[in-house]
Amino acid sequence: MNKKKELSLEQKNKTFLLKLSRKALEHIFETGEEVDLSGLKVPERLKEEKATFVTLTKNDQLRGCIGKLQPKKELYKDIIENTYSAAFGDPRFPQLSKEELNDIKIEISLLTLPKRIKNKKPKNLLKKLKKEKPGVIIQYGLSSATYLPQVWEEIKEAKSFLSHLCSKAGLMEDMWKDPNIKISTYKVIKFKEK
Repeated sequence: MNKKKELSLEQKNKTFLLKLSRKALEHIFETGEEVDLSGLKVPERLKEEKATFVTLTKNDQLRGCIGKLQPKKELYKDIIENTYSAAFGDPRFPQLSKEELNDIKIEISLLTLPKRIKNKKPKNLLKKLKKEKPGVIIQYGLSSATYLPQVWEEIKEAKSFLSHLCSKAGLMEDMWKDPNIKISTYKVIKFKEK
């Protein structure tokens, strides 16, 4: 499957996923239970296994962001799981409260499969990242971290992007230059509530 097809999603399916994510949050606050998926009519396209992230923002500020880098389950189920994780399991933030729900905007990112970068010479790496502005994963031993492509809107310079990503993984800022570090990239389509 080519990247264009891998990342295509009709508007009606995007709307379906955003509404499903919103409904999942509303349901858990109303009932204390996760949303019941039995009987839900799901378009076939959303039953494919895909890697996704769900990002919650409040007043344009990050409020939670959780996802997976590899496809683990059906797209619509992954969205619900990541919605709950972003709301209640992101260690950077307190759990979402019912009072905040109306101020929250949901953004969904659909990821391509990560592709390992072979030529990691610092100069070549920086040039490639600056040009493509992809999502980036770094792995070193048991440490790993990722930034979605959206982070390029905040950290515009490739060297700073990699340094911050290393810090996020608990590594020294210049570890991205180490020849033993694994660096992979991916692309996303993102869509969010208005």
